[in-house]
Amino acid sequence: MKLTTQLLGVDTGGTFTDFVLFDGEQLKIHKVLSTPHAPEEAIIQGVTELGLLDEPLNIVHGSTVATNAALEGKGVRTAFITNHGLGDMLTIGRQTREQLYAWHPSPVTPPVPRELCLETGGRLGADGSVVEDLSDDELALLKKEIERLKPEAVAINLLFSFIDDRFEKAIEAIIPDGIFISRSSKILPEYREYERGITTWLNAWVGPLVQAYLQRLNDSLPNANITVMQSTGGTIDVSLAGNEAVNMLLSGPAGGLAGARYTAAASGQQKLLSFDMGGTSTDVAMLNSRPDEELTLTNNGKIGRYPVAVPMVDMHTIGAGGGSIAYLDAGGLLQLGPESAGAHPGPACYGKGGTAPTVTDANLVQGRLQADAFLGGKMKLNTDAARTAVKTIATPLGLSIEAAAQGIIEIANEQMAQALRVISVQQGHDPRDFTLVSFGGAGGLHVCALAEKLGMTRALVPIHGGVLSALGMLTAPRARQLSRTLNKPLLALDDAQITEQFERLKQQGITALQQEGLNQTEITTRLSLDLCYQGQSSTLNIPWKISNHSIDDAISNFHQTHESRYGHRLNCNIELVNVRTGLHGPMPSIALSSLTTEQTPDNSTSIYPRDLFSNVSIIARDSLTRGKAFHGPALITETVSTTFINQGWSCTRDGTGNLLLINSTSPH
Repeated sequence: MKLTTQLLGVDTGGTFTDFVLFDGEQLKIHKVLSTPHAPEEAIIQGVTELGLLDEPLNIVHGSTVATNAALEGKGVRTAFITNHGLGDMLTIGRQTREQLYAWHPSPVTPPVPRELCLETGGRLGADGSVVEDLSDDELALLKKEIERLKPEAVAINLLFSFIDDRFEKAIEAIIPDGIFISRSSKILPEYREYERGITTWLNAWVGPLVQAYLQRLNDSLPNANITVMQSTGGTIDVSLAGNEAVNMLLSGPAGGLAGARYTAAASGQQKLLSFDMGGTSTDVAMLNSRPDEELTLTNNGKIGRYPVAVPMVDMHTIGAGGGSIAYLDAGGLLQLGPESAGAHPGPACYGKGGTAPTVTDANLVQGRLQADAFLGGKMKLNTDAARTAVKTIATPLGLSIEAAAQGIIEIANEQMAQALRVISVQQGHDPRDFTLVSFGGAGGLHVCALAEKLGMTRALVPIHGGVLSALGMLTAPRARQLSRTLNKPLLALDDAQITEQFERLKQQGITALQQEGLNQTEITTRLSLDLCYQGQSSTLNIPWKISNHSIDDAISNFHQTHESRYGHRLNCNIELVNVRTGLHGPMPSIALSSLTTEQTPDNSTSIYPRDLFSNVSIIARDSLTRGKAFHGPALITETVSTTFINQGWSCTRDGTGNLLLINSTSPH
C-alpha cells in the first residue's frame, strides 16, 4: 500500500464531481463538471487543479458507472446459465406488474435475450441432495455454446447453490479466459432463485464496464492508492471492486449518509431524516448518529425495475434534482422530472446549450442563486437564459416568469416532501421527532420549505453540505457484509450450530480485510439473523448477541420488533432464514472546522419567495460567528452551495461549522 498523509474523497455525480481533501489538519473542497462519457476525465481534472497529480495520495471514490449502466440499460453482452427448465427465470420473475390494474401493459424487454439463456444439469434439491448431476458432456457443450455466443460476461445461477457450490464452480472452470464471470454462490449465497439470479446477472452485466473504468482511473493516477465506496457504507480495494460491481450501485448516496451521520453526531443531533438533493435526483433516508448505531441496510433494494438483494443503505430515491426539467403535460399541467438536463447540456443558466427550464433555473430567477457567486465565482450563471427557459412555461400558463419559477420550486418541494413521508410516516414514525439534515448542491435552498411541509422544527445544514458525499467517504471504514441462507426452524438449532455458521463468515471476512492491510485486532463484527414467522415471505433482521440465552433473546427481540413494526405478534414457529456478519475496520477521524471570524452581512439581494419581491441579507457562511443566532429571511452563501433561511426560522453556526436551524413559529 502506498503511504501518504493526504486523503481525498471523490464523488462522481450526474452533474458535478466533488472533491474533499484532508491533509491531516484541515479540509479543502473542490468541484468540477462531470464527464459522463468518461468519468475518470473529471476526476483527473480535479486532481490536477488541486495540484495533486504527482503527489502520493489515498483516494476514496464513489462511482456512478454501475448505476448509470443499469438504469440506462447499457450493460455488456451477458450469457445466463441455469438449470434445465429455468431459462425464463429472469423474464418471469415474480409475475408482478408495475401497474396492477393496467389491462394492456406495455411489453417489457427481458433482462437476457432468450438466445443467451443456457440450461444445463447440476440441480440440487432443497436439502442439498443431487437431483440431476452435471456431466462432462454437458460441460463441454456449455463451453462450445459460450464460444459460439461470444459474450463479454457470464452469470451462473443454479438452484440451491448456496448449499453446495460445486456445480457452479465446475461451470466457472470451463469459461474461456477473458470473459467476466459472476457466480451466484459467491455474489449472493442466499435463497430465492429469482432475486439471487437478477443480482448475479446485474453483477455480470455491468461488471466489465466497472472493471475497465476503475482500471483506467488507476492507470491515470499511478501515485494514488484507491479504494471504492460500496453501497453498504464501507470501502473495498479498487482491485477487488470491479468483481463485485453490484455492490457499488449506491456508492455515492452511501457516502452522503456516512457524511450526514458524522457531521450530525458532531452537533449532538441523533434522530435524523436526511435528504440529498443533487443535480439529477434526490435521496432520502432515516438514520441515527449514535456511535453504537450503524447505517440501516436493506436486502430489498431496487435499481430501476430490478430487485437487488445484496445489502445496501436503506433509502428512497426520486427523480427531482437541480437539473430536473419542468414541462407542461398533454392537459396543460405543470410537471417536473424525472428527466434531467444533467451536466451536458445542463440547466439553461449554465450556458452550455440547455434550453429547457429546470429547478436550478427557477431558483436563479427567484434570486436564491447569485449569478456571479456560483462555485465561488468560478462559474457565472446566465440569468437571461434562465428567464427565457422559464418563460416557455410561464407564457402558456398565463403567469409571470417569477410565478412560474415559484411553481416549479413548489412541485419539487412537494415531490421531496412526499419521499420523506414514505420513509417516515409510512414506516410509523413522526417526522416532528427528527432533525432534517439537508445536503447536496441544491439541498440548502429547499430545507426550510421541506421542514415546514412535514411540521418539523429542527434542521441541520452540515458544513461542506454541497460535497457531503465526498466528505462522508473520508469517514468510511474498510468493510464487508457476508451472509448465508439456512432456512431452518430456529428452535431446531442450538447456539453452537448458529455460532459455527457465524464463525465461517467471520473468518472469510477477516481474511479479506487482512488482505487489504487491516490487523485482526482492528476489525469489529456485527452478527444478526433474518427471522420470520413460519409461512411468511419477508424477514426482520435481529441482532445476535452471544450469551447463555442467545436463541431465547433473539426470539423475544423478534416478537417485540414484529409487534412494533406491524402491530401484532403471532404464536407460531419462527424460521431462521439467513445469518449475516458485518465486519469493518476503524472509523477515520476527520477535523471539520475551526472558523472563528465575525458575522457580517456581505450585501443584500431581492428574492421572490411567494407573490412579491423582498430584500434579504446575503451572508458568507465563513463569516458566521459561533453560537450567534440570526433570523431569516437570508441567503447563506459558500463555494459549493447556498442555503435559504425562510422567514420565521433562526440559524446558528455551531463549533463544527454546521448550521442549526430552528422554526420558532411552528405550532408544533
